[in-house]
Amino acid sequence: MTIPPPDLDVALWRKARRPELIARRLALSAEDRAAAGARITARLEAALAEAPARLVGFYWPFKGEYDPRPLVRSLHQAGVALALPVVVGKAQPLIFRPWWPGVAMTHGVWSIPIPAGGEPVQPDTLLVPLVGFDGGNYRLGYGGGFYDRTIAAMPIRPRAIGVGFGCTRLDTVYPQPYDIPMDRIVTDDTG
Repeated sequence: MTIPPPDLDVALWRKARRPELIARRLALSAEDRAAAGARITARLEAALAEAPARLVGFYWPFKGEYDPRPLVRSLHQAGVALALPVVVGKAQPLIFRPWWPGVAMTHGVWSIPIPAGGEPVQPDTLLVPLVGFDGGNYRLGYGGGFYDRTIAAMPIRPRAIGVGFGCTRLDTVYPQPYDIPMDRIVTDDTG
């Protein structure tokens, strides 16, 4: 882990980076986003072929994130079970509910679509969105700590793959003791 300079308020530094990094990915042109998305999809397909998953937890794209929906539709056709995260409360781990094309959906936190029902399931692989990331496989998320808290609470740790755009790479995210590194980061230029 990178030790921050003594005069750096890491929480404020991380808070200031988030809108900058989101703006970087939103600034991608439609053509660049499509090309980057295709490269991410190919890298994720290769990563999942190396160690096939039985149940993949993915995310619904938000604020210009990589869109995993074409990938997960393909996974569904191949017989892989899928699940989406659901926020059940502030400072609580996420739960995952089964998802498949056509499942009844409702709106969750920030109006992000979530499955309307279903018993919680335990993914063995998570595709985790990132706002930023560093070479130590640490990710900078939106600041709620949901994925770190969720991974830490799972009885069997899933394989966690951070997913995003290479333009959001940082030298360090100044990981904190509660931050859990991803097993792998996949972007349009790494993975």
